[in-house]
Parts: sequence; C-alpha cells; structure tokens
Amino acid sequence: MKRKYIFVVGGVMSGIGKGITTSSLLKILKSKGYSATAMNIDPYVNVDAGTMNPVEHGEVFVTDDGAECDQDIGNYERFSGDSITKDNYLTTGKVYQTVINKERNLEYKGKCVEVVPHIPNEVISRIKKAGQVTDSEFVLIEIGGTIGEYQNLLFLEAARMMHLKNPKDVLIVLVSYLPVPKTIGEMKTKPTQSASRALNEAGLQPDIIVGRSSMPIDEPRKKKISTFCNIDPKDVISAPDSQSIYHIPLILDSEKIGERILKKLNAPLRKGKNGLRDWENFVKKSENNTKEVKIAIVGKYFETGEFVLTDSYISVIEAIKHACCKLGYKEKISWLSSEKYEKDKKNVKELSNYDGVIVPGGFGNRGVEGKINAISYCREMKIPFLGLCLGMQLAVIEHARNNCGLKKASSTEVDENCKYPVISLMQSQKSNLKNKKYGGTMRLGAYSCALRTDTISRKAYKNKNISERHRHRFEVNNEYKDILEKGGMVIAGTNPELDLVEIIEIKKHPFFVGVQFHPEFKSRPLTGHPLFVEFIKAAGN
Repeated sequence: MKRKYIFVVGGVMSGIGKGITTSSLLKILKSKGYSATAMNIDPYVNVDAGTMNPVEHGEVFVTDDGAECDQDIGNYERFSGDSITKDNYLTTGKVYQTVINKERNLEYKGKCVEVVPHIPNEVISRIKKAGQVTDSEFVLIEIGGTIGEYQNLLFLEAARMMHLKNPKDVLIVLVSYLPVPKTIGEMKTKPTQSASRALNEAGLQPDIIVGRSSMPIDEPRKKKISTFCNIDPKDVISAPDSQSIYHIPLILDSEKIGERILKKLNAPLRKGKNGLRDWENFVKKSENNTKEVKIAIVGKYFETGEFVLTDSYISVIEAIKHACCKLGYKEKISWLSSEKYEKDKKNVKELSNYDGVIVPGGFGNRGVEGKINAISYCREMKIPFLGLCLGMQLAVIEHARNNCGLKKASSTEVDENCKYPVISLMQSQKSNLKNKKYGGTMRLGAYSCALRTDTISRKAYKNKNISERHRHRFEVNNEYKDILEKGGMVIAGTNPELDLVEIIEIKKHPFFVGVQFHPEFKSRPLTGHPLFVEFIKAAGN
C-alpha cells in the first residue's frame, strides 16, 4: 500500500485536544492492523522545546535519541507504545535553520531561495522521512497552533502541496470546538464553520471534522456542520469531554472514525484486527478503582497567574495514574509549592497527610531550599519518597547536610562557590556553559544503568541492566561518594561507561529513592513503570 498522510489541524482555539486526537487516531489505526507513526509540527521559532520555560510551554519531553520535544510526543508514545524519534518532531526554527544551512552550503545550486516553495518543500521532506525511517503505512502530522494564525501558514501550505500532488493519499482532519454558552443553552456551530472557512482560505478542505464540546454532538448539529462545511454528516465526529484522556480512542472508535479514514484513503479493513480490547480493560479498571492513594508533588512550575498549570509535569502525572491502575488504586494528586516551605519550615508538616511524595525535575535555585525541607521531612517521618532528576540531587544534598555532617553542602548550580559541592557540573558541560551553548547540549536521551543487588530499584526493575532517559547538566560529585555511603546512602545504580551515579536510596526507609533520569518518560498505560509501581505499592501500604 502506498504510504498515507493524515494532517490534524485545530480550529477556534488552542488546547482543544489536537494532540490527544492525533494520539487516539494513531492508536485506532494500529488496532486495525496498520503500522502508523505520528509527527508533531510546532510553529514557534525555537529550534526545539528545550530552552522554553515550562510554565509558558508545559513539559519538555525527551526521546531515546535525545530530542527535546513538545509534550504531545509523550502522548504519542503512551498511546501507541512506540518510541518516537527526533525525526518525528519539527519546528519553524528547525526548518529555517536547515534551509539557511543548505543555502550557505550551495545545496540549492545558486538558486534564489524563497519562503515558498523552499520552506514547505523542506517540511514535506521531513514528513516523508518520518514515514520512511519508521516504515509506516500511515503518517499522522499534527500541526500546532490554530487555523487563521499567521504562524502555521507555511505548514498548511506543505499540506496543500502534498494534497495537490497526491489527493488520494492525503487526508485533512479538523479538530474544532462547539461551545454551549450557559446563557443560551444551545450548542453553537458557527465557530466551527468559521474555522472550516479559514482552512478553505489556506487551500484545504477538511475531510473529517472532530467536534470537541462539553457534550455529544446531536444529529441536527452534525447536519448543519455538514451543510456549511461541505462534508458528509458521517464525517462529523463527536468528541465530548471525558473524565480521562484514555477514553478518547474508545469514543472516536465508537463513532467509526477509523473506518471513515480507511475508506477515504482506499485502505482495506483488515479482518480480525481489533487491539482496543486491552485498552478498554485498562480504561474500565482505571475508572472503577476506588481505593484511594494520596500523592503530593512538590514543585515550583504550578502557578500561572490565578491558574494551576499541571502540564509542566504531565508525564509524572500520567506515570502515577498508570501505576495506580496496575495496582488497583485511585490516585488523588495534590500540587504543593516548594516556596511555602522556604517561608516557614513548619509548613512541611502537611506532608504527613499524604501517602507518598514526589519531587520532580527542575532548574535554578528558586524553591530549592523548600524542596530540601520537604525531602528531609519525608526521610525522617518515613514517608515514601521518589526524587526525579533535580529531586534526586536535592535528596543527596539533604543527606549530606543532615547525615554526613556537611552542613554547607549544596549544588554548584545553586551556589557556584559552595563549600561542599556534592552536586557539581558535569565535566563535559563546562565548555558548553562557558561558551553559552545552552540549546540541545545537556546530557540527553537514553543511557545505560547497572543496578546493585539487594536494592529497592533492583527489586522494582527485576533486571541488572536498564536504560533510561536523561536531561541534565549536573551530577553527583564522585569525590563525595564514600562520605555519602558511610552516612547511610546506597548508590543503587551507576552508569557503567562514565561511573556516574544514577540511583540513590536511603537505608531503613520503606521507600526513599532518587534517580538522575526521568522514568516517567517511559511509563505506559497498560504496564506502568517499575519504579512508579514500586513507589505506589509502598505508598499504599
């Protein structure tokens, strides 16, 4: 079968669920026996997501091959079960950077390089490469932003050019919003009509419209959208709000969206292929679990004005959900700002109300001492604790100060001239920071880790050697390893190539584990991640 391309674009407003829709379509197509991959195109001029503030942009997701991506890539992985590569992630900055480099290298053979067609052509070549590298029958391309914005016009132009050349192999899915104003009490289709018209102005006609709303779309509304947006009523797919994102593939599948896509792209329905049964069982179990486990996430990327931004730690949240579902628990997650533990150390006593505490990754010195106070309380009160990346580093600092007599221990990230730098800049990173090379220069992607026997981590993984994803510049200073171990810390995992500390544990504690890597990136709905499963198990006891 000739490779097929499905573009997913958004209308009316941002945040309506293009990423979840794309992830769901990926899951549905794979369940019907087809190989499929998903690609994310973001319209910002940043080359990648690595240099963006998580409060502004949300979590930075890292792939095995070290790409710093939009959080939607994480959803693609969680829904499909596949490991997405750097070839599946594209930004305006990356496209322009590539085209300019090619021009400087005379790869255009002296031609006048223009925004059109050279920029869309580069986008098209990247889309095709993603399909070739993964050898996929379907390539789903999520275009960031909203129809009508200037920023994504060139990506829409790439879609138009591909559709013009091969109309039978390219499909356009518009994800739009149908509001139900309280003062009116009726679902309104005009915003979606406007979005479809704006897409027409870019030279594209939606083949399928996925209507997001607070309730299911009724037949009169489907017929109205059909009339004014020039599509079959069967191609208006209802996607009402759901209590879980994992329910969305089941909702879309019940609307026969998979069959509609296959029919439009002349792809046969493969008999006996329906892999959504396991997914349905997972969703039912996660929704029906009632035994509650209370988990606190102590971080600093929550507040944005008067609102709480959970996207900064989305993979951590999902990993908690996966582990809870596997063990039969219903998660109750609370967001606790580490800064309030700096203002008054007594505030940490509220952590006694929780079954487990997670201190996730982060950068800079804001809120650091508050996190250390929280970690100290968890250690002393025997509250199950999981430290991720910076959370692990701060656990080492807390241990050095309170168990090893190094009262002025710190990280050179927080205090460059600290007396006891138990956490220090990696040797390989010194030239990067000196030359102000920040973007894409951290220790990124998957690295191996050898686990020590008789440790919580080895018990969780059930393997001696593992591979996990990293995103950091600072590490445990090996000069202090002996002191840390004599004080009761266990070096549970190390990178065999560079002898870097990857996992630490504290003795005589139900669960006190810190990891230099980000296990949350590899958690999957149907299996959970071993460390999160072991953490929730300890929290539930």
